[in-house]
Amino acid sequence: MDEFELFVLARALHVLGVVLWIGGVAFVTLVLIPALIKLADKEQRLNLFEQLEGRFAFQARIVTVITGLAGFYMVEFMDIWHRYQQPEYWWMHLMTLVWTIFTLVLFVLEPLVLHRYFHNLATKNSERAFKILHRMHKILLSLSVIAVVGAVAGSHGFQF
Repeated sequence: MDEFELFVLARALHVLGVVLWIGGVAFVTLVLIPALIKLADKEQRLNLFEQLEGRFAFQARIVTVITGLAGFYMVEFMDIWHRYQQPEYWWMHLMTLVWTIFTLVLFVLEPLVLHRYFHNLATKNSERAFKILHRMHKILLSLSVIAVVGAVAGSHGFQF
């Protein structure tokens, strides 16, 4: 496999990773959490969320690593590090920020702090816990969607 073919593979893996990762975040934000909020049984709500979200977190960890490695490779291959110094490439900054936030949440904050914090809060006040959870997911999904739209348009020459 030559360098260009490796670059094309990296781009394909990067896009696939974003689709699986952000698509999953959209599902959790727009479908799963609202459905769980409607469950009357608070214990069932928490148990079901932890079970389903845990499975998604495993997948999200894998695809965020693949997405990040592929993105790093593409920037290095194209030698476009200078774009981080140019405001018209704001979407690269946002993509990197979104990736960094999710990576920190998935690999550091969630296993060390957030899981225990959310479980304790949901046990004491389920409505409040799920409202906070839903708000955070909406913010992260919104940033992600802006990054995706900006990246697709910007990488094809559209100037915002």
